[in-house]
Amino acid sequence: MKREIIEVIEIVLTTFIFSAAIMPIMKKVAVHIGAMDRPRADEGHRHIHNKTMPKLGALGIFLSFLFGYILFGEQSVQMNSILIGSFIMILTGIVDDIHSIRAREKFLCQLIAASVIVFYGGILLNNITAFGFNFDFGILSYPLTLFFIVACCNMINIVDGIDGLSGGVCSIFYITIAIIGFFQGRYGSLVMILTLIMLGSTLGFLVHNFYPAKIFAGDCATFEGFIIAVITLLEFKATALISFFVPILILGIPVLDTIFAIIRRALKRQPIFSPDRQHLHHQLLGMNFSQKTTVLIIYTINILFAIAAIFYVLKDPFVGKIIYIILLLIVLWFVLKTSVISDKNPKTIAKIKKKLTKHKK
Repeated sequence: MKREIIEVIEIVLTTFIFSAAIMPIMKKVAVHIGAMDRPRADEGHRHIHNKTMPKLGALGIFLSFLFGYILFGEQSVQMNSILIGSFIMILTGIVDDIHSIRAREKFLCQLIAASVIVFYGGILLNNITAFGFNFDFGILSYPLTLFFIVACCNMINIVDGIDGLSGGVCSIFYITIAIIGFFQGRYGSLVMILTLIMLGSTLGFLVHNFYPAKIFAGDCATFEGFIIAVITLLEFKATALISFFVPILILGIPVLDTIFAIIRRALKRQPIFSPDRQHLHHQLLGMNFSQKTTVLIIYTINILFAIAAIFYVLKDPFVGKIIYIILLLIVLWFVLKTSVISDKNPKTIAKIKKKLTKHKK
């Protein structure tokens, strides 16, 4: 046990140091190639920064991920598929960070990367056990898995709208999966090595991305969502003790934010991928919370989702369910009190616009 703990610390610390050290280089590269996020006045722009910021932070995470794999990973067909798919995601993100590409073109690249995982790596969502029944998806396993991977890619990108948010949420996910896997005696598995490498790499980025941020993840943030999807699928395949939905529920805030965004845009008859300023973090900013406080509030809620997952899997499923119910009630109250789904609360929308305008000055 002591040796395993030392190895865990070694993997996380090594990738953390590499990631934190490489971020200043990523900033210079971003400036050199023009991968910059410039403040815009258009209504749909989600970010609230008031100065030009370098992107490519997620490229630094990817390079740290490769460094960690070289030191601690083992070659396999599954790992090869993950590396190929990750490269496609990062390359797409870099191109989009330099010169924006159309949503359908990004979707096509994400679909290709997901296809590598499914058809070459053989990582599939084959069945789910729920309410005492086992549902075998058969041939539908392929489109369902592709949809799941692409959805995760965009889910993390959607939540990446304020300093430190996506990096912190992803880190909470990795920590939770690592804790569950470690106490279930699965240290050394592919999913655990991936999780620990990504944890250190993301924490290193967070050093430079937490408010006030010095670098943004950029569209390469879809890489984080891609890896989270793969980890979730591997975690599900690795043990029957974990429901497929437990890893997903760890990402409570990104999942809910994505669902709300889809509903909101559907009600407005807007394209699903169209940006707006009514995400969960915008709603909290509209309540006069600072950027830092907003991020910490979202961290806290996501940590509660993570604690519920840990209790559900390792300790007491009943306690886990109680925490989930409490969190869902809080979410319901939040939906009724804000404009996160509709424009029925004009006062909140006005506050959001005023707060974001204030940040721009």
